[in-house]
Amino acid sequence: MDEITVGIAQDLDESLDPHHTVAAGTREVMFNVFEGLVKPTPDGDLIDAVASHHELSGGGTVYTFTLRDGVKFHNGEAVSVDDVVWSIERCAAADGEGTPLVEAFSNIQSVEAPDDKTVVITLKAPDNEFLASLTTAILPADYDGQDTAPVGTGPFRFVSRAAGDSVVLERFDEYWGEKPALRTVTFKIFESGDALVLALQSGAVDLCAHLTGTQAAQLGDSFQILNGTMNLVQALYLNNAEKPLDDVRVRQALCWAVDKHQVIELVSDGTGAALGSSMYPAFGKYFDDSLTDYYTQDLEKAKSLLTEAGYPDGFDLTITVPSNYQPHIDTAQVLVEQLKAVGVNAQIELVDWGTWVSRVYVDRNYQSTVVGVDASSMTARAMLERFTSTYGKNFVNYNSAEYDALFQQASAAEDDAQQTALYKQMERDLTENAANVYLQDLGDLVALRSDLTGYRFYPIYVMDLSGVQAG
Repeated sequence: MDEITVGIAQDLDESLDPHHTVAAGTREVMFNVFEGLVKPTPDGDLIDAVASHHELSGGGTVYTFTLRDGVKFHNGEAVSVDDVVWSIERCAAADGEGTPLVEAFSNIQSVEAPDDKTVVITLKAPDNEFLASLTTAILPADYDGQDTAPVGTGPFRFVSRAAGDSVVLERFDEYWGEKPALRTVTFKIFESGDALVLALQSGAVDLCAHLTGTQAAQLGDSFQILNGTMNLVQALYLNNAEKPLDDVRVRQALCWAVDKHQVIELVSDGTGAALGSSMYPAFGKYFDDSLTDYYTQDLEKAKSLLTEAGYPDGFDLTITVPSNYQPHIDTAQVLVEQLKAVGVNAQIELVDWGTWVSRVYVDRNYQSTVVGVDASSMTARAMLERFTSTYGKNFVNYNSAEYDALFQQASAAEDDAQQTALYKQMERDLTENAANVYLQDLGDLVALRSDLTGYRFYPIYVMDLSGVQAG
């Protein structure tokens, strides 16, 4: 059998152009369609993709890439140096708000093609993490249909989309690398958890990631359950510009009021990894485990801080949650009960995914929310830059001059150890100032039809189907 159906919990972004993607769920699916000059591996390494090899010179400021022979776009056209230069320059351009589409590209001084096989990217200053940003998709320069009919170089090509229902990909037989065993993959959208479980039980869905323990327990012997982590930071994200959350004492009180380990037991059956800041364990050297239990539940300390802040009787709190993510709904329900103990009257507001993106993420019109935040590339910068005060995606409105200064120092650091230490200082800043109530890297339960093999977990939030096959 070379066709499978994959269940997913949300529709993809309205635009499928990878340079404009917002939702992690879109990147997760379209990982199969797009590639950059380099691409990640399940082990967390970066390997050459559209490029066959690269060299670093000029004191860490000059990246020279040699394009791989035989790489074609899904429309049959060969990838040229012009396509690469255009793709990089496009993502270095402002998005209308003065922010480059790929923030790391603001450090690019020039992109040149000295011949038809070579692209040279020169940086203004060395950047230890720059290579990871070159996982950015290489697209055909003369094609204007990326929004609705995307074209990349990956192992699968886009076939069709029915908004709110499904997305169909098929094997790209002219792919430069190892061809997938699967011929067709249909991603079927289920915004109801119950409907998803029924589809799995009936055999209508062959693979589904991000299940809860309760959902996985309802499946029979026809499925194997793989256990990984989602590689994201789940938290009660707080709008730092909204009263009373603009008071650090209130935010700290919420952190002291919550028992994250109980959340993990009740929501993830103990499979999640506890977090204390905006970094998860798969990031290795950047993860600071000393922050994990910086706040342990202390109701008296929480009440004292609330009283000091002028809320001795607590306050009302709205937690806006996307209705298609059962783990986030379950988490919010546990938090509602825990917060009652310190007088915080929390109410859950369920909204569809599109509303969450537009109202919470884009317009920042909310008080608090439970979601998971991931990294678009395998860099600490991707996790931490979003909380700088001027960053367009700082949806929690965190505003700290000290944090901004640390980020500038980290960005300019040429020494890897120094940069790592600065990133850890940024994490501590977020924790000490209770930017959010950090909870867990959710356990990722993947249901895979029992005769399927080859599913691999990555240290970032992607779903690679290129190795999946019937056993």
